[in-house]
Amino acid sequence: MSSVVAVPQHKLSETPNSRAIEINDWVIIASTNPISSASECDALQASLGFPLPEMTFGSNYLSLEHQPSGWKMMFDTHNALKCVKKGELGEGDGGVKVGYADAWLKSRTDPGTNLPLPVTVAAKHYDWTYTMTYPGHHLDSAPGTDSPSSSIQWIDADQDNPSHSIPLSELTRPDPILFYAEIPLFEDELHDNGSSNLLVRIRVMPTCIFILSRFTLRVDNVLFRTHDTRIYHSFSSSPSLVIRQLSGWEAPYDGVKRRLPSRHDLTPLTDANFIAKVLTELPVTESQQIGARTRWRGLRTKVEIAVLARDGP
Repeated sequence: MSSVVAVPQHKLSETPNSRAIEINDWVIIASTNPISSASECDALQASLGFPLPEMTFGSNYLSLEHQPSGWKMMFDTHNALKCVKKGELGEGDGGVKVGYADAWLKSRTDPGTNLPLPVTVAAKHYDWTYTMTYPGHHLDSAPGTDSPSSSIQWIDADQDNPSHSIPLSELTRPDPILFYAEIPLFEDELHDNGSSNLLVRIRVMPTCIFILSRFTLRVDNVLFRTHDTRIYHSFSSSPSLVIRQLSGWEAPYDGVKRRLPSRHDLTPLTDANFIAKVLTELPVTESQQIGARTRWRGLRTKVEIAVLARDGP
C-alpha cells in the first residue's frame, strides 16, 4: 500500500478570469479569458505583422514566480505568436504546403509536356501553419531571447544525474491535485486544411509543479507535428532547480492514420493527445530524424535546468 503524501500549506485565490496558488515560496497564476475582441486582435496583429489565428486568446497567460530567487516565467499568446516565422521560410523552418498543391498543378499542366512542374512557394509573408517551438519566456528576458537577464540561466542537463530528468513515476502517482488549469492560447483551422493550436496545462501536486505546453499541427493529407515544452520542479530538490524538456516530433499524415484504432473512425486524428501518443511511440529515426522530410529544426529532445538556489550561504 502506497504511503500517504503530506499536503503542504498553500493558499488558493480566484477572480472571475484567473486562479492562483501560493505554495512553498511559489506564486502561480493562470488567467483564462474569452477570445480576443476585434479591437484587441487589431492591436495584436499590428504588433506581430501577420494575420492572427482564427481563435486568439490574447489575454490568456500562465505565470509562475519563485519568490526567494525572483525567478519568473510566463506563457502567453503574444510571446508565443512572436515565435512564428515571418517572411520567406528557409532551411529548418519546416515549411508546409497543402496536400492538394501538386494535384492542382498537375491538373493544369499538359500531361504530354516534358516541362517540369513549377515550384510551389508560400504566397504568405509568414508561416501559415503557425509552427513554433515556444518554450515560455522570462519576464526579465532580453529582447529576442527566452533566457532571463539575471544570473539564473538555463544550462544543459547532466544526463547521468537522475535529479536532472523529469520523474514520470511521480507524475503518474495518484497524488492529490492541489491546482489545475488549462490555458488555450490560440487555435486555427488553416482554411479548412487542418488545425493548429497551442494549449498550456499546469498541475500542482503536494510534491511538485508540472507544466505541459503543447503545440499541435495537422495538415490534412500532409503531416502531423507536435512540439512539447515540459516544465518540472520538485519542492524537495536540493539545490532548488527547474527542469525544462523541449521535444518535437512529426510524421507523414498517412503514417499516423494507419495507427487509428478503427480505420472507419477518423475522429482521433483531431485529438492532440492521440496524435502525440502516436508520434512519441514511433521510432526516433522516424519521428525526430526523418519526420515528414521537412527538415524542421524542432525535431529533437533537449533537457535543460535552471538552478534557483544553492545550498549554503
